[in-house]
Amino acid sequence: MGARFEELAWAATAMGEISLRRRVEPTLGVDVFEVKLGDEFLMSSLFTVAEVELARLGLAALPDPDGGALDVVVGGLGLGYTARTVLEDARVGALVVVEALAEVVDWHERDLLPDTVGLAADPRVRLVRGDFFASTAADDGYDPEAPGRRFHAVLVDIDHTPAHVLHPSHAAFYTVDGLRRLTGHLHPGGVFALWSDDPPDEAFLEVLRAVFDRVEAHVVTFANPLTRGRSANTVYVAR
Repeated sequence: MGARFEELAWAATAMGEISLRRRVEPTLGVDVFEVKLGDEFLMSSLFTVAEVELARLGLAALPDPDGGALDVVVGGLGLGYTARTVLEDARVGALVVVEALAEVVDWHERDLLPDTVGLAADPRVRLVRGDFFASTAADDGYDPEAPGRRFHAVLVDIDHTPAHVLHPSHAAFYTVDGLRRLTGHLHPGGVFALWSDDPPDEAFLEVLRAVFDRVEAHVVTFANPLTRGRSANTVYVAR
């Protein structure tokens, strides 16, 4: 550990000021990496269980590919834990990560985060600077080098919840029409998985059931060292 607090990166973006900071958590004596957008704390390396489970639960819903490998999209790069966990699945042959902020892509290309060093250099990975939601709505989809390419899984961790979005333009994605656009980028039998900070939302489950054949809401619990209790997030998995 070095200084008790360090701002590793800062930039003004169209969504507000974004910063990556490292601080020493006094209750644990460990380095914690945090992302702040404007006045909101977006993510912390103290709480990564649900980001990991987003990848594990999403990919677990897929059968082994016949004679090939899985092609996966992650919407939202963040601290990189979901993308890293995708790469731990030996069935994955290619991962496209769509991230709206070039600054976040730069953090990983410079290996500023110890837990995900080497992520950007993995030959299976391409970090795409783009708007995940606009890409979903477009026929060309998520891979600018292969317009119309389909994927086996799309895993998303961008907004706080389907009802608490970071930008009003994201809201249309969480509707029946928005998710039907997403299915056009999946192979038959493909999986959509979504992280949410709230308990399972029955209204959103109904939206998912209108589009997908199989829908589950997994409550992911984890120890919270700050409250000395337990916290929970939700991972929706739809196939």
